[in-house]
Amino acid sequence: MSTPASYRLGNVVITRITEQLFSMPLAKLLPDAAGVRFPAGMNAQTPIEMSVHSWLIDSPQGRILIDTATGNGKNRPFSPLFHQLSSPWMENLKQMGIQPDDIDYVLHTHLHTDHVGWNTLWDGEKWRPAFINATWVCSQSELNFVSSPAAAARKMVFDDSILPIVESGRLVTVPDSPTEFLPGILFYPTPGHSVGHMSIAVETAEGTAIFCGDLMHTPLQVSHHALSSVFCKDSLQANQSRKWFLNFAAERQATVFTSHFSASSVGHVTGTEEGFVWEFER
Repeated sequence: MSTPASYRLGNVVITRITEQLFSMPLAKLLPDAAGVRFPAGMNAQTPIEMSVHSWLIDSPQGRILIDTATGNGKNRPFSPLFHQLSSPWMENLKQMGIQPDDIDYVLHTHLHTDHVGWNTLWDGEKWRPAFINATWVCSQSELNFVSSPAAAARKMVFDDSILPIVESGRLVTVPDSPTEFLPGILFYPTPGHSVGHMSIAVETAEGTAIFCGDLMHTPLQVSHHALSSVFCKDSLQANQSRKWFLNFAAERQATVFTSHFSASSVGHVTGTEEGFVWEFER
């Protein structure tokens, strides 16, 4: 295994835990992109490289996971990409010197299948919480939705990756308003991709780290922020949230940690007269 890159910001160290890489044609990922002028050499069939991963934060508040990827052995008949995986995600975590019992918090941007899977492990009889000392955190509206009849088509995700956490009593929720959950760690509502989607900021003496979740799947959505992905529940609301996020990131000169960008998955947003520009961190 190659050593994952870590990023230090003040007294916080952030490291990516990769699960898998994949690609999707531009026109499938961004169905409203017809007629948009993209960089030379790109067209509707250009494959957009993406990643599924989590972020580990080593901070004074403890060891924190941002989302938990897809998980192994999960029944996902609606998506071959996520169905019955056998990935090295947990081994990648352990090779970083971190055991599951070392995790203090799991913070969720949202509760889609590729963000909650490693919440639980199969013990031979049932799905049980993977991080027995952790507190899980998500938005109340997101939890309300995924546990409702409206989410019945993805009920297996709730049953195997969220319900065991609820039943353990280790899940707490935050409201749909800016909330400081821990000192310097804030949840900001950015709905649209999902009902209760959150962006999560970590404030340090040397700047802000912010995790965008699925507000964006590709840097093309920075330069063309009105484009929502095929996965967004409410495209108009997602566009509004993305614009707010990009302004926030540019004004704060924040380091942005994405959920699906390829390469380093980390970068910076700059505001210009023409819009926003993305630059990857190396």
